[in-house]
Amino acid sequence: MTSKTVLIVDDEASIREMIAVALEMADYRVLEADNAQDAHAIVIDEHPDLMLLDWMMPGTSGIELARRLKRDETTAELPIILLTAKSEEDNKIQGLEAGADDYITKPFSPRELVARLKAVLRRSTPKGVEETVEVEGLVLDPASHRVSTNGSAVDIGPTEYRLLQFFMTHQERVYTRDQLLDQVWGGNVYVEERTVDVHIRRLRKALGDNHKHLIQTVRGTGYRFSTRD
Repeated sequence: MTSKTVLIVDDEASIREMIAVALEMADYRVLEADNAQDAHAIVIDEHPDLMLLDWMMPGTSGIELARRLKRDETTAELPIILLTAKSEEDNKIQGLEAGADDYITKPFSPRELVARLKAVLRRSTPKGVEETVEVEGLVLDPASHRVSTNGSAVDIGPTEYRLLQFFMTHQERVYTRDQLLDQVWGGNVYVEERTVDVHIRRLRKALGDNHKHLIQTVRGTGYRFSTRD
């Protein structure tokens, strides 16, 4: 299972369904939206790994949404593939200048779409994010989206998983609650700082006695992941 999540944004249900079937057969998790407003909310809440975005939609167009996402620091890194019936070179350049990572002209084959999607994901995945991380018997495997301690699987929620992945790939540095909210929840989501404390407690509980000490509280500042006392 790839564990990658793709958001399909197109106002035509038949096109969304055709793409969804192809992606699910290739083991992608699929989210759908039929307008830019819903799509933006899903990006903030769900943190998809890639967006397939139709250029022409009623209301806010796909290219306007792409520009908005690329202007925002918290969503600027989201890979976007534009889907459009416009095939002229000027349109392609306009799409790429708006921040799209690739451009597919309708009609397209599902096979081509999946191949192009995989290529964009390979280019855009930050180094280390897809690599298994191990610290003192605590193992996080992004490929299977699993966490284990000394060989035993850890039952962990999606937010706790994202927190742990961020900590394990950014060790020995102190992060404030605000910084963790930006990195793990996304800066556009209104979440109270105390929510971070709740999820830290849940994460420590999930890690158990052998590894909860790795998540350290730095009084007056925030939290860090460290193997040192």
